[in-house]
Amino acid sequence: MIKAVLFDMDGVLVDSEKFINQAGVELFREKGYDVKPEDFTPFTGMGENRYLGGVAEKYNIPFDVKKDKARAYQIYGELVKGKLEALDGVHEFIDKCKKKNLRMAVATSADEVKMKINLRETGLKEDAFDALVNGLDVENRKPDPEIYLKAAKMIGVDPSSCLVVEDAVSGVKAAKAAGCNCLALTTSFSKNELDGADWFAETLASAPDECLNW
Repeated sequence: MIKAVLFDMDGVLVDSEKFINQAGVELFREKGYDVKPEDFTPFTGMGENRYLGGVAEKYNIPFDVKKDKARAYQIYGELVKGKLEALDGVHEFIDKCKKKNLRMAVATSADEVKMKINLRETGLKEDAFDALVNGLDVENRKPDPEIYLKAAKMIGVDPSSCLVVEDAVSGVKAAKAAGCNCLALTTSFSKNELDGADWFAETLASAPDECLNW
C-alpha cells in the first residue's frame, strides 16, 4: 500500500531544464568553447557532475568539477530570478498527498544549492517535505537507486510502499531498481523512452488517480 511519494525535482516540480542548459552553454563559452544545447540531453537527470562533465568529456574540455559547477550554478541563479514557476498541478498534487497523510520527500540529483534555488523561486517551502535529498548526499547518481533508497529510509518507509515521480530515463531506472512504483511525466522524454514506469502523465495536473491509490 502506498505510504509515501518521492519527487524528483527538475521536470517534475519545476521546469528548469532550459535554464541549466543555458547556464552550461554559457559556462563553456566562458572557457572558450562553443557547445550545443542538445549536447547535454544524454546526461539529463544525472546531476550536474555528469550533465556538465559529460559534455566536457565529449569535446575534451578541461573540467574542474567543483569550480566549474559552482560557476554554472552562479549563472543559473541569475538566469532564473523571477522566472521559475512550479509545473502544472504541483501544488494540487502535493495537497492530495497531504490529505491522504502520505509522507513526501524530494530526491534530486542536483546539488543542494540548485535544489534550494528551485524551491525558493517556485514558492515550495522546504518544510512541506519530510526529507530533502540532493546529489551531494549520495555516492552514486541516478540511474543507481541509491538516492531513492536513501530518501525512503530517511522518511521511514519501505521502498515498495513509495511512489516515485520522475521525468528522466535515468530516474525511472533508479526508481524501479529501488523497488518503487513510478509515475513518469513526459516533460523531458517521450512515453516510449520512459519505458518501465507504472503510470504516465504529461504533468502532475493529469496524473491518474490510480497512482495514489494502491
